Amino acid sequence: VQLQASGGGLVQAGGSLRLSCAASGSIFSINVMAWFRQAPGKQRELVASITRANITYYPDFVKGRFTIARDNAKNTADLQMNNLKPEDTAVYYCAAPLERLWGQGTLVTVSS
Repeated sequence: VQLQASGGGLVQAGGSLRLSCAASGSIFSINVMAWFRQAPGKQRELVASITRANITYYPDFVKGRFTIARDNAKNTADLQMNNLKPEDTAVYYCAAPLERLWGQGTLVTVSS
């Protein structure tokens, strides 16, 4: 299975973007799908994850603004990002971390 991330771009602070992660094969058996991000000079960090049972996790710095959803029929795991802030600027990666599968990353730039 390969993961393809898309949907990044330039948005003003307060705006929204929806990132999409499309898998080349079935994600039904993948327990955890997740989105990470890496800003310049910083370590990669988790921004959202979702299990097969649709249990989600968000760190405090995105809680209430980001929403992850998976569609096992379409083999996608999308990330809706609202009320974006300049500090959300980063390359965003979708992943199936337990399977060590990573997408190529999509750049999100939030201007102030």
